[in-house]
Amino acid sequence: MQKNNHLVESIPIHVFSEQSYLNYAMYVIMDRALPFIGDGLKPVHRRILYAMSELGLSAPAKFKKAARTIGDVLGKFHPHGDTACYEAMVLMSQPFSYRYPLVEGQGNWGSVDDPKSFAAMRYTEARLSPYAELLLSELAMGTVEWGANFDGTLQEPLYMPARLPNVLLNGGSGIAVGMATNIPPHNMNEVVKACIHLLDHPDATLEELCAHILGPDYPTEAEIITAPQDIVEIYRSGFGTVRMRAVWQRENGNIVIQALPYQVSPTKVIEQIAMQMQQKKLPMVSDIRDEGDSEAPVRIVITPRSNRVDLDDLMSHLCATTDMENTYKVNLNMIGTERKPQVKGLRPLLVEWLAFRKQTVTRRLEHRLNQLLDRLHVLEGLLIAFLNLDRIIQIIRTSDDPKPELIKAFSISERQAEAILQIRLRQLARLEEQKLKAEQKTLLAEKAAIEKVLASPARLGNLIKKEMTDDAAKFGDARRSRIVARAEARAISETEMAPVEPVTVVLSKMGWVRTAKGHDIKPEELIYKAGDEFLSAAYGRSNQSAIFMDSNGRTYAADPNSFPTARSHGVPLTGSFAIDANARVLSVVIAEPETEYLVASTAGYGFFSKLEEMHSRNTKGKAFLSLPEGAVPLTPIPIDRNIDHLLVVAVTRQGRMLAFPAGELPRMAKGKGNKIIHVLSKDILAGTDEMAFLTVLPDQCKFVIFAGKRSFRMTYNIVSEFSGNRGARGKKLPRGFQGVSGIAIEEG
Repeated sequence: MQKNNHLVESIPIHVFSEQSYLNYAMYVIMDRALPFIGDGLKPVHRRILYAMSELGLSAPAKFKKAARTIGDVLGKFHPHGDTACYEAMVLMSQPFSYRYPLVEGQGNWGSVDDPKSFAAMRYTEARLSPYAELLLSELAMGTVEWGANFDGTLQEPLYMPARLPNVLLNGGSGIAVGMATNIPPHNMNEVVKACIHLLDHPDATLEELCAHILGPDYPTEAEIITAPQDIVEIYRSGFGTVRMRAVWQRENGNIVIQALPYQVSPTKVIEQIAMQMQQKKLPMVSDIRDEGDSEAPVRIVITPRSNRVDLDDLMSHLCATTDMENTYKVNLNMIGTERKPQVKGLRPLLVEWLAFRKQTVTRRLEHRLNQLLDRLHVLEGLLIAFLNLDRIIQIIRTSDDPKPELIKAFSISERQAEAILQIRLRQLARLEEQKLKAEQKTLLAEKAAIEKVLASPARLGNLIKKEMTDDAAKFGDARRSRIVARAEARAISETEMAPVEPVTVVLSKMGWVRTAKGHDIKPEELIYKAGDEFLSAAYGRSNQSAIFMDSNGRTYAADPNSFPTARSHGVPLTGSFAIDANARVLSVVIAEPETEYLVASTAGYGFFSKLEEMHSRNTKGKAFLSLPEGAVPLTPIPIDRNIDHLLVVAVTRQGRMLAFPAGELPRMAKGKGNKIIHVLSKDILAGTDEMAFLTVLPDQCKFVIFAGKRSFRMTYNIVSEFSGNRGARGKKLPRGFQGVSGIAIEEG
């Protein structure tokens, strides 16, 4: 359309937005966030290194102000913020951030404790590190493509001719639009060995390569605890996570932490531990201090409260609750040689980089070959000049334009004629002719050698292997991050940290519960709410769980430390658990999880089970004991002896007693159990009979039956007279004991 004699293009807003966003997204992906596979650099890092090389800041050179470098970078190649650009430069100089630093700094360039505590660029000085020559040394050898800078006034390299796969050696991280990258650093010697193996065996599998590259190698001596098979899978897919853990040792009864995971601040770790100490969540630690210095940046000393503290358990807890164990994402996302972003596995990555390296070396050799051919061509012309020196001098002296006449007289090229005309008089000596012939011989030998390499893929591969081996010998070092197998870190619960002491859990008939310290308390004498009274008590330790059972056979587990003291009336269990409104809590037990119990119902069924089977984290409890209609659970009976030497003794409300070997009852995780004594169902429903009392009787013990004020003591042998088959009705007790009110066991 035309408006006011101006052409105006009109497009829908959604089309404009989509195009603008896609353009921005592609810019961020290609020119900011992702590294190039060839040199492992992002544009900002590449431009910093190139600007420093142009300023002559090589490794042997004197340091120059960082502000000088940043000014050149911003003014010539990278028109962005100076702070971000300087921070990128700082990152390349920090040995605790980069596995193989590319910049050497002088001044305050940050510390392990605070990597961003570096001084302003006007105070610091920098130059390239020796390792940087692996990226820059072949830059002027026709190895890379060049492009115009942002204003078209200068040329800059589009990538660096890296001699080693820097994309793996130093890694990198970045967030683009819709994608991100997290490439961990690796050990130079391991990567070079893998590359050489791949050159020798092009069909090598990932597992064979991983025999050389064991895993990432971060610039810290903390341990990598990821399993080797998991690392192989990370290299197969290009995705995954790596876990690192601090390294520590015992020293005079203290814990000395010597290395922390990658980019973890010692100050932050100390703050995390100190916070736990202030909140009384770490009673086994009495002191923590930072003894780090310039020689040992990480040295954290933790003093345990006593020599009885298990240091392994303490460190396991600290690794689980602080940054002493950290997880790092791995995402091998990069821009490939085809200028497309892609997540690559280890093998495709190395194959593509080696193809890039072969291309780079080929271009270098071809560039050098062209230089040799040009120089040999010039030497050929110069030697012709020495053979016809008098004739050439005559032409030059008598001709106004000697170049065409020289070309015609000696059948030489314009390039050779120009070289002849540039000869100085002092170069006409006989010695100079000998030098030219010697140079020609040397260059011819070099030309022949280069042509052999270019004509043979095997020779080209051998040249690459030799260069990589030499570079690794010069710049390689031992692995820093050891890969070891460690048990999973486990946080110590507050219950485990609390001092273990004897406790008594008291339960009232109305379902109120409280915890008293010690075992010398008399629960019956405690004060209860009006209309309430004592029902049950359990004696155990504060680090054990209290198990409650209700009239529906459901069990509930609770920490006895969570209940109020015996001075109060306690708290209702309905506030902690979702107990059925028609159910009531009947009993409480507390013991070690592996303690065995005899569990039964008034219907005459039961089984043996461990206390841990009754445990449940669910507030609704666990359906543990299945009940016939009209039956309720009996209080579980602890078993502290071998059941093969025990008798199960059951007594009904109507005065029948049955004894049989305890081994005849099964062990079960839950359920109804097997029949102990036969009780008629109609009597249970009518409430006229039930299995009212149950116990296990050891050898050398007396069994006492109470009927009101009367009692009847029986020895083990007399009890045996009531023996019968499990599930029988049992024998009638003597006259006067038809209404049993209680039973007891007396030792001896």
